Amino acid sequence: MREPMLILYDGHCKLCSRSVNWIMRNDVHKRFSFKALQLRDHPTVVLMLKGKHYERSSAVLRIALHLRFPWPLLGIFFLVPRGIRDSFYKLVARNRKKWFGEHLDCYIP
Repeated sequence: MREPMLILYDGHCKLCSRSVNWIMRNDVHKRFSFKALQLRDHPTVVLMLKGKHYERSSAVLRIALHLRFPWPLLGIFFLVPRGIRDSFYKLVARNRKKWFGEHLDCYIP
């Protein structure tokens, strides 16, 4: 049996909650579990796997590797240096609530 993976996310962010729902639909092996962060301004998603944690673009790409086809193809972006990937990630993270809105209550699927 494969080890389950825990995704920590901002439960007040609508982009994050939509992403959780999207991951659940594309997680054919049902390996992911989710925990909403209570920090309203937490800027990142965190993937906990085998005692390690991955943040920002590395977390997003590792999640994609475990979803149904064609999403694992996003793994090609591991060839892009992490600093460049994370710069784009931070731009979206900084503006996510302004662009996508936020929940008044913490969203838990």
